[in-house]
Amino acid sequence: MILPIILRNIIRNKKNSLLIMLLTGSVAFLFFIVNCLISRSDEGIRKAYVESITGDVVIQKAGDITMNLFGANTPVIDSFFTIPALPAYDDILALVSKEPGVEKFTSQVSGSSYLDLLGVREPVLLCGIDPGNYFSLFEGIILSEVHFLAPHEYGAMITEERADKIEKQSGIRPAAGMSLMVTSGGTAGFKIREIPLAGIYRYQNPGQFMNEIVLIDPQTVRVLSSIQVASSVVDVDEEAAGLLDMELNDLFTYENSGENSENYFSGMLVEGLTVKKLENFLDAFSGTEAEPVTGGDWNFILIRIGGTSALSVISSLNKKLAPYGAVAVNWRVAAGRTAITLLLVKALFNLGFFLAALAGIIAAINILLISVFRRTREIGTLRAIGAGDFYIRCLIMGENVTLAFLSGCLALFAGYWFIFLINSRNITITNNLIASLLGGPVLRLSFVPGVAAASFFLALVLGMAASILPVEMAVRIEPAVAVGRG
Repeated sequence: MILPIILRNIIRNKKNSLLIMLLTGSVAFLFFIVNCLISRSDEGIRKAYVESITGDVVIQKAGDITMNLFGANTPVIDSFFTIPALPAYDDILALVSKEPGVEKFTSQVSGSSYLDLLGVREPVLLCGIDPGNYFSLFEGIILSEVHFLAPHEYGAMITEERADKIEKQSGIRPAAGMSLMVTSGGTAGFKIREIPLAGIYRYQNPGQFMNEIVLIDPQTVRVLSSIQVASSVVDVDEEAAGLLDMELNDLFTYENSGENSENYFSGMLVEGLTVKKLENFLDAFSGTEAEPVTGGDWNFILIRIGGTSALSVISSLNKKLAPYGAVAVNWRVAAGRTAITLLLVKALFNLGFFLAALAGIIAAINILLISVFRRTREIGTLRAIGAGDFYIRCLIMGENVTLAFLSGCLALFAGYWFIFLINSRNITITNNLIASLLGGPVLRLSFVPGVAAASFFLALVLGMAASILPVEMAVRIEPAVAVGRG
């Protein structure tokens, strides 16, 4: 019985109804479009970093300062910040290998340097990687030319964009085997290394600073960053090891020493017993091929997970990592300021949008109050024939909720076609920062069901919130006063 009256009143007061629908629908439409854009950007950045640089979870040394893979997340101290080595690396690695949900993992040592190739000198970010499992972890890294860096290979790989830039400036295309110079300077002094170019690669989903990255063997990064490296294990026999406990004078004593024996630094004149031992000790290393360094310091362990959530893996790992002075963080923290900035932008937008929604509610309240005052005689008549407060509340609230429902539907319909229109235009973004924040060089919007549901719910909330005061004003109307104004 009440529904036909609600629809009749909406149609009869079509001017006010259209104003309220326009106001509520505009708020819901803007909320829907902007949050779809932010969600699309966030997903694009997440995919770019997870599949190319950070993985799902990153283990790093615990500290008061949060850090990403290349420095501190706090800009004011980033230039003075040194990335610490991961403590108890072997123990943590064994712990990670047994953690449920961990699908793949690799290690990384990071640094920064200047790269000089074919006369083009630029600052770069160095990723010292373990090639044996790094490229299988990140399917977002695609080989463009030559080959991937191999295990124990001494060399580096540059991005395709950097190769194009160098070719444009020098006139020569970088090729495998070319020598490139990497230099670094700091408190430990100035260091320079010449290494061969192993190959050229590209990122499937390039981000803001990804083209600054150079994939390089970890030992070069350690040398440039003055990181102490654990040496390989060498077997020393018991007799040779005894040299470590001998006095310096005894080390160079004649074999057949008598009463007039003397000590000499060299065993060239006569062959002393301990000199012979020393020679045997040194001969053990001559002619043997050096083993590749497999240990040493790493800054991070990068993890890809499968079949579970990153949050649960992080929670489980952090309980086990606490005694080692390490901590597991998600991809956003490890990615750094770009990903964190997008999250901050989303929070600030929704805060500002909340304030704008309050303004919209106030405007809708004014429109509804005017509508109620204009219908004083009608409401008074209803009360005179027996309509109670509940009926009046249901009538006014029903009208406004119906308008809000229609506004939400129209907002979603308009948002869907707006997304379709934008995607069909293939709008190119030339600014690298904006392209990084929007998840790619071509503007793309995605229909996010969760955002659509939130937008529709927002329209209903706005309609109900704007109805509270007008409904209370309507139920206070007395029949006698309404007839008197009639």
